[in-house]
Amino acid sequence: MKTESELRDDQFELYDLTVVVENIGGNCTCNMKVGDKFHLKGGKLSMPDKADFCLYALQSTIPLLPTKQRKNHPADWMETDARVVCPDPECKLIGLVYEQ
Repeated sequence: MKTESELRDDQFELYDLTVVVENIGGNCTCNMKVGDKFHLKGGKLSMPDKADFCLYALQSTIPLLPTKQRKNHPADWMETDARVVCPDPECKLIGLVYEQ
């Protein structure tokens, strides 16, 4: 990863991210488990061998990922918040987004 001083003004670097299931507080009908994850490298999603990931949890996460891949202003909430929630109110799945 380059430092800010190594990048031109018209450049930015994309961080590689991992999204991992941190907690499930209800009944997950997609049979997700704590520790299930996927990776984002550049614009490509990948999952560990033979892994599945809930479409609905993924759907709630994807809109945030391009912003999480970039350096933002230190006061931007995207720099401090790293959790996403599955939209299924019965599931209560919480995912954690972090840089690899």
